[in-house]
Amino acid sequence: MRLEGDDWRAFFDAYERDAFRLETLPAYGVASEDEEYRVWRETGRLDVADDDPWLVRVRNYRMTGRTVGRVHVVTRPLSEYLRFEFAFYRHSSAAGEQIRILDVTDCPDPVSGAQDFWLFDDSEVVLMHYREDGTQIGRELLEGEDPSPYVELKRLALLHSVPFSEYREE
Repeated sequence: MRLEGDDWRAFFDAYERDAFRLETLPAYGVASEDEEYRVWRETGRLDVADDDPWLVRVRNYRMTGRTVGRVHVVTRPLSEYLRFEFAFYRHSSAAGEQIRILDVTDCPDPVSGAQDFWLFDDSEVVLMHYREDGTQIGRELLEGEDPSPYVELKRLALLHSVPFSEYREE
């Protein structure tokens, strides 16, 4: 089942304990970020308002006892987009998102071949579909499928990654 717009938001917000995201791309094409990305490229600054919708949601999840986190798989040198995204990660992690980095530049990728996904409560999987340029083209709820392969990908990604606050691009 495709999840779009309000249906995606309602589905996402309904998780009970844990929302986990695996990100594998070096760049994402997100139209709502275009202006912030342009300003960041020109100035090196990313001003994120305290009432940014994602930050508000993350704080709400944390206040209701839920966790939300991600592991982003990267290789060095980081793409320009990743450096921009890392600037936002500082704000998101301060709001309570548990962000980790899996740098596979000099080691085997333990989640090689994995597609981006969200895993909710270790039981519901939403595959994220992208064009080659990183533009999202859809989200697909895997209904009636065993989530255990995605739970294992989550375990491996967490095991081999480091907290964002400890990651240093060398």
